[in-house]
Amino acid sequence: MAVRIIADVLIFLGAVFATAGTIGVLRMPDTFSRMQASTCVSTLGMLGVMLGSLLYAVCVMGSVSAAVKIGVIALMILVTNPIGSHAIAKGAYRHGVRPEKPMEVDDFRRDFDE
Repeated sequence: MAVRIIADVLIFLGAVFATAGTIGVLRMPDTFSRMQASTCVSTLGMLGVMLGSLLYAVCVMGSVSAAVKIGVIALMILVTNPIGSHAIAKGAYRHGVRPEKPMEVDDFRRDFDE
C-alpha cells in the first residue's frame, strides 16, 4: 500500500513538472529560453513519471519485463533530450537566431568562427 502511494506521488510530481515545462515553452520570450524550459523541466517530469511507473511495475504488478522496458525508455529520455536540445540550439544559432538580450558568454560564436 505504501509503495503504491509513493508511485502515485512520483507520477503526479512528474506530470506537474511536465506541465510546467509545457507552460514554460508557451511563456518564455525567445527560442533559447523555450528550449531550456522544454529540455530541463520536461526531462525531470518524464523521469518522475518513469520512476513512479517503474516502482509500480516492480512492486505492485510484479512484472520484471515491464520494469526493464520502462527503465530503457527512461534511459533513452535521459540521454536523447539534452543531446537533441543542444543540436537544435546549435542549428538555430547557425541560422541566425539570437536571444533578445546580448549573451554574457557566447560559446557558439567560437564554434562557428564568427
